[in-house]
Amino acid sequence: MYKIILVFVFTILLQGCGGIEFVYNKNTTSPIYNNVDFNFSGIEIPSIYQYTTRYFGSSDNPKYNLLIKISEQKTKRAVQSNQAVTKLDYDLSFNYNLSYRNKNCKVYKQEIISRFSYTPKAEGYNFGSDQSLEKLYELAAKESVEKFIDLLSQANIEECDEN
Repeated sequence: MYKIILVFVFTILLQGCGGIEFVYNKNTTSPIYNNVDFNFSGIEIPSIYQYTTRYFGSSDNPKYNLLIKISEQKTKRAVQSNQAVTKLDYDLSFNYNLSYRNKNCKVYKQEIISRFSYTPKAEGYNFGSDQSLEKLYELAAKESVEKFIDLLSQANIEECDEN
């Protein structure tokens, strides 16, 4: 009798948990993966090379060109009486321009803005503070590439854009 109840409960559990979907498994596959040549202009963010290679792949014969122009604007939010900055706001603008390599026409254009605040801990070089700022740049670059892929996967990239 005990075994029958155990088998019954186990069967109910298997049936009830059969349709579980994992939310974390979001689709970050790019429609231009291994089919794009990418170039950068503007400010230098070293970690963006890592993310573009990971999310866009590489190709010997790419179909698309992707130009990523990165610009930055710093705003001093809090200044002490001795003119030392205690808080900075950063606005990073990532301009993505996707075009056909052979047709020489624009396919998709998107600007993604990333904002973060930074509080410097000391004057001059401070290893911990500089590492924190580098991580903020890395996070902004990663989120920008992921958002671009998400927007690109919803767009029609088979035709030239007239704008």
